[in-house]
Amino acid sequence: MTFSKPLVALSVTLALAGCAQTSTQPDNAFTLTVAHINDTHSNFEPVKSSFKADDTLVYNEFGGFPRLQTMAEEYKLAAKQQNNSFLFLHGGDAWQGSAYFKLNEGAMNAELLSKMGLDAMALGNHEFDLNNTKLNQFISDINFPVVAANIDTSNDADLKDQTNLKPFVIFAFDGNNKTVAEDLNNLPQDKDLVAVFGLALDDMPNLAPNTGNVEFHDMVDSAQATVDMFKSKGINNIVALTHIGNAVDVDIASKVNGIDLIVGGHSHTLLGDFTNIGHDHNGTYAQMVQNPNGQNQTCVVQAGQYAQAIGQLAVSFDTNGDVTACNGLNILLSNDEYYHSPTRETESKFNSADTVKVVEFIDSEKNITITEEEAAMRGLIDSKYKPAVDQAYGSVIAQVADEITHERRPGDRGTDKHGSDVAAIIAEGQYYWTNTEEVQQVTGMKVDFSLIGAGGIRTNIEAGEYREGNVALEMLPFSNFMSVLPVKGADIKALVEGAITATLPEGSHAGKFPYGGHIRYQFTETAANQSGKLNYVEVMTGTTANPVWTPLEDNKTYHVAINNYNATGNDGWTPLFKAQQNNSGRVDLAYVDGKLTGFNVKNIEEVGGKYKVRYETEGPNCKAENTRCNTDAQSVIDYISNERPTLTPLDYQVVTFERTH
Repeated sequence: MTFSKPLVALSVTLALAGCAQTSTQPDNAFTLTVAHINDTHSNFEPVKSSFKADDTLVYNEFGGFPRLQTMAEEYKLAAKQQNNSFLFLHGGDAWQGSAYFKLNEGAMNAELLSKMGLDAMALGNHEFDLNNTKLNQFISDINFPVVAANIDTSNDADLKDQTNLKPFVIFAFDGNNKTVAEDLNNLPQDKDLVAVFGLALDDMPNLAPNTGNVEFHDMVDSAQATVDMFKSKGINNIVALTHIGNAVDVDIASKVNGIDLIVGGHSHTLLGDFTNIGHDHNGTYAQMVQNPNGQNQTCVVQAGQYAQAIGQLAVSFDTNGDVTACNGLNILLSNDEYYHSPTRETESKFNSADTVKVVEFIDSEKNITITEEEAAMRGLIDSKYKPAVDQAYGSVIAQVADEITHERRPGDRGTDKHGSDVAAIIAEGQYYWTNTEEVQQVTGMKVDFSLIGAGGIRTNIEAGEYREGNVALEMLPFSNFMSVLPVKGADIKALVEGAITATLPEGSHAGKFPYGGHIRYQFTETAANQSGKLNYVEVMTGTTANPVWTPLEDNKTYHVAINNYNATGNDGWTPLFKAQQNNSGRVDLAYVDGKLTGFNVKNIEEVGGKYKVRYETEGPNCKAENTRCNTDAQSVIDYISNERPTLTPLDYQVVTFERTH
């Protein structure tokens, strides 16, 4: 049974419907249609999900590259038939996030993204997850440019000669006909010109592990200088393609004059009101933000995460290049096979009559649609890439009766004030593993509690069989190693309070949000989206079966298990960097020739804007064939297989996050 909306007709309405934000200026001299995606994170396969059709909970799947391909082609066809100027943009972070990336690194992304017909992509932080040699190869292999106007690669051996990494691209439109204008001093006078420039995070070295010798410059200063340059050349229709987070996009729009449209990524924000399907209202799609001159406005959009949705909007300009209208919405791309149970067993599948009701509901809604997978891309994935991934998943370590969900910030996407059940399990697993006899013999420390940043966790725990590869290839794909470090209680409090405060602004990047194992805390927001206070932090000093909660003491030194990325102070966990500037006492853990080995940390220094770990002798060489560094994932695999073969959420809550609204 196959159902599908008339997508071409739908795509015409998308640009004209939804959360429209329109200024009062007349004279629409030029209208540009933009389709956009972001933070696809190698989710070539669909994501198992659910939604509500009226009062019925429906388990389905959203997205995947073959569905994105179908929708993108429909949008392009509709634009061509109506002679509309059209761009298809990617807001960055194509890399990382699935077993496919672990096995194929950038190569599979390059092949599949090049088939999509993208016009440009922002430079995301996860594009730096491997090294610049591999990033350079990826950028060489794709058939669209990567843009970032606030970086300097001239001192980086790998990227300095990369011609497909550009500050901007100029498109010249004659209706649907589009060409790239290469010569800024000889621009065509008879065409509509659109400049697309990129913005990368200016604190990238403290977020991404392998930025090489690339320099990152202030986002506001670079954006204004770039816009001013465009204006001086007579280019007035200006798009910023960014990977900096929705809250920062809005801030940039309020500080820079002359950007007409910001197409963003990084915060994984599915903008728009999805309460009609039982999901959240995540902020206004096509929000208009006043520029500092008080005269112009910038339209801001972003399209969620993991290739589940695609956005499309129509932005109209007057003869001065000022925005007169910006209308559109995000749309989730669903399959047409539905279940009553998250385990999706055959007996829970919807019958024909109930399926028809769901289809009729979807047909009545603007922000969800049934989308068939594009056959050629589906075939390519299945034949070339899927067999190796299936083989790599390894042994079954648990059975999961009901899906266990991960959400970075409590209260987002329908979660309660306690947030992620997945993060608590992972942190508990890392506490468990670092307290095993094997690990304690290496570290010489009994661990008091563990901490983990929400952004390092990439998936839910789906119902059904749970395998080793679900952890090592998908859940914790970064191959981080575990660290055990002595830290004062006051530093832990500063870390928790500072990290949470940084996630409070609407649309902020919440990857730094902290969870833990054998520790709990309460944080109360006092000024909406601005500030709050840490009410308490307590350490579990009893057992899991009979917990005793003891207040964290400021002057007491605790032994804490954290992955090396966060233990070094990256992604805003700065108090841990400061605590280790002079001396550390930390031990990093990796397997060398199959034997668990400890690497003693002397201290951490800030070098060229990056936190650099200094070891007493040498650190783990994660590139060596005899070294396996993913002890963060191994700890969770061991914990689940040994202690939790029937996997359910923990009995206690780690986080209590009281919002003001």
